[in-house]
Amino acid sequence: MLPDTLTILNRANISLRSALIRFCSEQEHCSAITAEDFSNLLSEIVHAADCLRHQTVPGEEAVQQAAQEYRTNLEKLRDLLPELQSNLLAEKSRLEAAQAHISSASAWARSSTSTL
Repeated sequence: MLPDTLTILNRANISLRSALIRFCSEQEHCSAITAEDFSNLLSEIVHAADCLRHQTVPGEEAVQQAAQEYRTNLEKLRDLLPELQSNLLAEKSRLEAAQAHISSASAWARSSTSTL
């Protein structure tokens, strides 16, 4: 059971570190972040949390270190999410405004060609 726990925590930590780097660097380019990115990250987090929840005996030092890193990564993600949410909402508004502009330009173009 120990190698499984350690493997799961290490995989979750790799995913969390990668997400933290991507989410920080892409906050101004939120359209590059997909729903699948969040879904995959959530899956890793839930899997690791279940593993820790069902661990009956205290793990070896390597497992304890991986669990501490997991906790630290989750705290960093928690701190990052409000700003990321704000940026995603701003990006959504920008995209909706661009879509409205394109729709009105398209309607104008259709009406202009029908009058010619």
